[in-house]
Amino acid sequence: MKKFFTAAIVALSMMFGANNAQAQVQFGIKGGLNVTSMSLDKDKLLDTENQAGFFIGPTVKFTLPIVGLGIDASALYDQREAKIKGDGDEKDITSARLKTQAINIPINLRYGVGLGSVANVFFFAGPQFGFNVGDKNKSIFQDAAEWKLKSSNFSVNVGLGFTVLSHLQVSANYNIACGKTGDVTVSDAAGTALQEMLGNSGKANAWQVGLAYYF
Repeated sequence: MKKFFTAAIVALSMMFGANNAQAQVQFGIKGGLNVTSMSLDKDKLLDTENQAGFFIGPTVKFTLPIVGLGIDASALYDQREAKIKGDGDEKDITSARLKTQAINIPINLRYGVGLGSVANVFFFAGPQFGFNVGDKNKSIFQDAAEWKLKSSNFSVNVGLGFTVLSHLQVSANYNIACGKTGDVTVSDAAGTALQEMLGNSGKANAWQVGLAYYF
């Protein structure tokens, strides 16, 4: 993992290397909290509970020559969890906890409104590319079904933040999954009734609160 983070931060610094002569570059470390919201095809018969996770990794920020504009990019180890259980007439079904582990690479365009060198408020949005590094298959509901995670995911971040003294940054954003996070398959013994209840896929969005320090 240490080698990955070293390689990642070098790669991120090269992404916009052509602009380094005109842009101010800061490297840092970022971490924070995920609160995952899981949605399934058949939400009517299932209840989902938000679960907390975390993310951490290197980050780099580019302040562009255009006033107020910048770009940040990170390579984050990201862990998320969600819990699903029967609802209504299906409450006797055993609950299942779904867990994902990924390396996420968010690249955000940001616009800041400054208060001199003391602080600034910024808004940001951009794509995020995720690569699953955890278990891709998980048996759920007493082995009656299996949750198969996709190897990669694409999502979008929208949020705002606050920077103090050009070094300490606090941010909050909503991460919106573009497409399904995983597929659900049911064993032959369980029959089609369970498949109808679970649906065929699920999607995981997340609220995120982050803290970063730039050197």
